[in-house]
Amino acid sequence: MDLLAHLEAYVATVDETSFSRAADRLGIAQPLLSRRIKTLEARFGGLLFDRSRRQVATTELGMLLLPYARDVLDRAQRLDQAARSAQRAQVRAVGVPADCAPAGLARVIRAGAERGSTLGVRELPPREREARLADGSLAFALLRVPPEHAAYRVPLGLASAPPLDAGRPAHTTPGGARGRTVHLEDLRPRRLGAATGARTAPLPILTLPEDDVPYARDRLGRAAARSGLPEQLVRPAGPAATALAETLAGRALLLCDEPFARRHGADWAPLADAALHRGYEVRGTPRQPSGDVPQWLAAALAAAAGAGTGARAARPPRSADAASRLAARG
Repeated sequence: MDLLAHLEAYVATVDETSFSRAADRLGIAQPLLSRRIKTLEARFGGLLFDRSRRQVATTELGMLLLPYARDVLDRAQRLDQAARSAQRAQVRAVGVPADCAPAGLARVIRAGAERGSTLGVRELPPREREARLADGSLAFALLRVPPEHAAYRVPLGLASAPPLDAGRPAHTTPGGARGRTVHLEDLRPRRLGAATGARTAPLPILTLPEDDVPYARDRLGRAAARSGLPEQLVRPAGPAATALAETLAGRALLLCDEPFARRHGADWAPLADAALHRGYEVRGTPRQPSGDVPQWLAAALAAAAGAGTGARAARPPRSADAASRLAARG
């Protein structure tokens, strides 16, 4: 027996002093309401209403039990309200890359609050974001995918130390000029002079944990090999702070997006090869319907990661010197 539904029928009949009006109030058929009251009477062992009169009258047993019935219904209503409030206040964890812009993440949190959803961002490496989304530890996550299949794309480039003086070696600025598109061929060792035949040693290219995904490592390794760069030139950076220190000291180049480089005072030049850029899509936990990711949340998360949408976001800027670009490709 659905005790709450039966008690609602009982209390409504007392209030309305009519079976038909009570049924209308509850939105059910009168025969159903009558059956519920008879079931209660059988349970309590006595009549709740005197049906011998034209107007329904409550019996002494009915009046005695009425305060308890109202109390049960009131407690059940408060329980439902508490459950709804707890659900609204529940923090929904969102997995994001470790190098997202703090201001962008703040916009994500505020956008959730404006829509009645409490979001908590969790900075995690790519594989951990995917694993925690699968086991339900995260409600949503920004996941890495190949850029050609991505809804959101982040152009990558090489960060380098800003020039401190005129004597800094030219190869510390990978594009040769600030903002010029970089091809990996540009980083090949260069001759110091015809007389000595010596060559400059290329700076190592460090990669952040966000790019430690199998397809990204393979693509970068193959691209470096095609460009004639030493195999050991590209290596994982470890902690971002260490990689930035090496980069700003002029001892390495760092593969990253432009906002990340600018936030830390580094020069940056975009990579020409769009296949080496980052691709993202926003997914919800498998326990939710597949279409349960709100568009506003997906867009805000992608913006925090520095992403745009469509093919235009993945297209590298044009080099100012097409002849130099062709020469670099050999």
